[in-house]
Amino acid sequence: MNLKQTLTRSAIVFFVLLTTAMWIYAFVFSPREAVNRIADKEWQQRAEEICSQANDERGKLADYRLISSAGKDALSQRADIVEEATTILARMVDEIALVSPGDAKGQALVPLWIADYRTYLNDRLDYVAQLRSGQNEPFSETMTEGLPLSEKISTFAADNRMPSCKAPIDLSV
Repeated sequence: MNLKQTLTRSAIVFFVLLTTAMWIYAFVFSPREAVNRIADKEWQQRAEEICSQANDERGKLADYRLISSAGKDALSQRADIVEEATTILARMVDEIALVSPGDAKGQALVPLWIADYRTYLNDRLDYVAQLRSGQNEPFSETMTEGLPLSEKISTFAADNRMPSCKAPIDLSV
């Protein structure tokens, strides 16, 4: 075997070993903690309960009629429903914000999440105004880093085992 073949084989073996080591680290040794995960489990449970109750309350507002079959003041009726649902969400966020998490990471991240949620709620109120003006356009929300703000809100909620605190999808259809 000549020197060129030996170097080529050595490079291939080295690459395979390096790739194998990377996958072993990724599957066995790498941390599994979500970036947004906070340590205060009691805070998470409290927030989940608040959000679950708000979702139950909002669920009672559901109106499955098509706009075309709801009559001449359908947009006004839809605006009323969206506004009431948004008011419920605002109370939910206010109640969650009353108690700060007990860990430093939570104290840093939760106010950002709350601020994002409040921006999302303002987007919903802008949509209410749009409906009241007679415009039947799709709901448009603030984008952050190329993603809808609702996705950022929902990721934080999912990372902290608070599925009921995800941004609602009631306006996305």
